[in-house]
Amino acid sequence: MNIIAINGSPRKKWNTATLLRNALEGAAERATQAGRTPSTELVHLYEHDYKGCISCFACKKIGGKSYGHCAVKDGLTPILERVAKADVLLLGSPIYFYAETGEMRSFLERLLFPYLSYTPGYQPLFPRPLPTGLVYTMNIPEDKMPDYQQDRAVKATWAVTRRIFGSCELFLCTDTFQFDDYSKYVSTSWDPVAKAKRREEVFPQDCARARELGALLVDQAGQVERAE
Repeated sequence: MNIIAINGSPRKKWNTATLLRNALEGAAERATQAGRTPSTELVHLYEHDYKGCISCFACKKIGGKSYGHCAVKDGLTPILERVAKADVLLLGSPIYFYAETGEMRSFLERLLFPYLSYTPGYQPLFPRPLPTGLVYTMNIPEDKMPDYQQDRAVKATWAVTRRIFGSCELFLCTDTFQFDDYSKYVSTSWDPVAKAKRREEVFPQDCARARELGALLVDQAGQVERAE
């Protein structure tokens, strides 16, 4: 069972990456319990050289050799090929200025747009259901998301991802711990003691939830296999 996670954060060992690793571990454990041999991979987008969609429309050209998949060849190409063969997909990003990071946004353009057909209802071209999880981390508390319209931003990406792959689980980690030492940065909007306390008490629960997410997606992948 191929389980791939895409880290859209520039930080390889902080909130988003940690949650994705926990989700991969949870997925691997559930796959093993089900008698499957899991193959897990964590891709750090900031390690790769690529661009977003260049609007060439080769993925939409009638009779074109690239219809339904991205024609651009760069550092993202092998990653997109592996995603196309995955049994479980996890996508993770912090929220920067009300949206995913630039790298994740560019990745989503290249991943999702080729599978979205220009037909009535925008029917998806991805050939099968792919259990997918969207993992978002953000500095603000969850109850403040509507004030910054971040709830609309994450739901928009969730809706498109669900349309393309057939299902999508939305995972939110809010009020995150940003720095090891808040005294080194201009960040007086936040209470560093409260942030540290939440990191110690709540983030482990978030990691446990991430493991549950990974297990859930493996269960969904099993349902897809049984339905085929």
